[in-house]
This record gives sequence, C-alpha cells and structure tokens, in this order.
Amino acid sequence: MTMTTGTTLPDATLCRMGAEGPETVQMADLLKGRKVVIFGLPGAYTGTCSTAHVPSFMRTIDAMKAKGVDEVICLSVNDPFVMDTWSKDTGAGDVGILMLGDAASEFTRAVGMDFDAPPVGFVARSKRYSMLVDDGVVTMLNAEGNPGECEISAGETLLAAL
Repeated sequence: MTMTTGTTLPDATLCRMGAEGPETVQMADLLKGRKVVIFGLPGAYTGTCSTAHVPSFMRTIDAMKAKGVDEVICLSVNDPFVMDTWSKDTGAGDVGILMLGDAASEFTRAVGMDFDAPPVGFVARSKRYSMLVDDGVVTMLNAEGNPGECEISAGETLLAAL
C-alpha cells in the first residue's frame, strides 16, 4: 500500500507500556471516531528524532488539541520498553504524547513507510512523516524525502495547516 491523503489506514497491533507492563493496542481502536495526529520516525534515541521531531510535537501539542485534535501519537519501530524510557527521558509522555512501538514494523510496512539503511543498523525502520487522521482516514500527510530531515513532518508544519 502507498499511503496518500484519502487512504483508510489499516489496523495493526502496536505496543506500549501499561501499568502492568507491556500491552498491545489496536490502531483501529485508537482512530475510530477520533481526530488523531500520528508522527512516524526512524528510531528512539536517534539524533533528529530526539533533537527535532519529538520536541516539535511537544511544543505544539496543546495548540493542536485546541484545534480539535484528540490525540498525538509518536510511532517508531522499537519495543515498548525503549519507547517508555524514551518517553520519560524526553518528557513526551508528560505533555501527553502517546509513544507506541511498532516492534514488528507491521503498521509501517502496511502503509509503505518502511526503509532499510543497513550501514547504520536500520532494517525495516520507518520513514519520517506526520499525518492527520480523521476517523481512520488520512486527511493530511507530510512525508520527508530523507530520514535525517525534519521540516515537512515537524509539529509546527502540521499545526500551521490545521
């Protein structure tokens, strides 16, 4: 599948840390009847992801919610343990960003946003993007041409278009 504006997102099993440890969550359940921002990135603790992408959504989450966004989700091809620790280290969870792991790259592959860069240890990782999803349908998609860039997919860019 090549994801574009108008695409209905597929369901996928994602993971997060719950009160009792790792738990699964279905993408369809997160999207049904809601307006959600999802931003995907190559990996937790990587340079641009930690210094630019996540902070851009931390700065803009309140303004997005004021414009009707129900939830902001960060999605990465990592396990729930890494995503939980990264959430705490960045403060992303404290501001309300839901940090989800797509550990098997199930969702990332299904929407055609996967890429490989073996020289840096990236296999089946996510391209960098952000999107607005209304009741499961992509209404806005901002995908970067290069995983090291964070302009088109930044929180400020998406917020300006809301």
